[in-house]
Amino acid sequence: MNKSLKEIAELRNIAILGSTGSIGKQTLEVIESNPGLFRACVLTAQSNADLLIQQALKFNPDYVVIADDTRYQEVKSGLSETDITVLSGADAIAEVVTNNSIDIVLTALVGFSGLKPTVAAIKAGKDIALANKETLVVAGDLITSLASKYRVKILPVDSEHSAIFQCLVGEEQNTIEKIYLTASGGPFRGRDSYFLKTVTRLQALKHPNWVMGAKITIDSASLMNKGLEVIEAKWLFNLDVSQIDVIVHPQSIIHSIVQFEDGSMKAQMGLPDMKLPIQYALTYPQRIKTQFQRFNFLDYPQLTFERPDADTFRNLAIAFEALRTGGNMPCIINAANEIAVAEFLNDRIGFLEMSELIEVCMAKVSYVANPSLSDYFETDRLTRVIASEFVTSSF
Repeated sequence: MNKSLKEIAELRNIAILGSTGSIGKQTLEVIESNPGLFRACVLTAQSNADLLIQQALKFNPDYVVIADDTRYQEVKSGLSETDITVLSGADAIAEVVTNNSIDIVLTALVGFSGLKPTVAAIKAGKDIALANKETLVVAGDLITSLASKYRVKILPVDSEHSAIFQCLVGEEQNTIEKIYLTASGGPFRGRDSYFLKTVTRLQALKHPNWVMGAKITIDSASLMNKGLEVIEAKWLFNLDVSQIDVIVHPQSIIHSIVQFEDGSMKAQMGLPDMKLPIQYALTYPQRIKTQFQRFNFLDYPQLTFERPDADTFRNLAIAFEALRTGGNMPCIINAANEIAVAEFLNDRIGFLEMSELIEVCMAKVSYVANPSLSDYFETDRLTRVIASEFVTSSF
């Protein structure tokens, strides 16, 4: 056995929140490739009962949770001949992550729904492999304070934040001058507002480099994903907004860059493949051998960079503004964006109207400078009401 494998002394039990989504499915691929290292002990899904049943029959977890209560009987019946405990409802997800057998909770839920179970897992002393960036966007101050209090690690799974995390290994005593989050630019890079007025959801869902879920793919097309990553980076790496920059790198080979105070820079590179940052989060601080495709410099004779167009793609500027404002403002833009993306995918608003909806919510929802956990939940609720009213009034 490879030496680095021996250093991982015991089987690691993984709870995958959102196992039927893109990150969840790739996490199960990593687990399947390393059966002696990892076990999927908890699987959860929002409503995809069919796939959840298939996954459970294959990986035999201790617990399965379907958040949609209406699908409970279907999942229960599908697993009736197993010893798997089947639960339902969002509260059950927050409860199951506290189980003593769990070593790492991988949160791959979409949006605000990741906050409550992440808080519960941290309070239970579980390390967090974080693919749900919205948790830190919404309540970064709360989450980082809790992680410090309960002495748990937050291990980033986003490719960009994993890249920064990897670049900082061994650099704990050195001062970061700036980080550069790289962005592919999405499917509409270089397009103007006139073009964007008429783009369809099918066009927006065609990402040039990554295969992702619908919500994050639309966020990538609007640059909101990069804006949310800016906010996430502030909390993960304890940075000031002036230390965070975004640069468009269409090839998606350099996943992000750290610049230190002496001017030297470190970059993490590789082919676009989410399984690598997922696996690194699960094995940290070790690396283990993989069969992933290797990068060949000769296949990419040119790596190019350009400034993002934050005037056309206003969501990036909106996210920076929310970060500077602080308080519950990032929570407002996150909730508004979730509604905006859902309504765009349902063909109820246009691509550019997503930014308009978010800005309306920023103006109308009450600002709270030092929000509590209950303030975040109330901000999320009120923002969704106002965002839905905006959509209704647009018809």
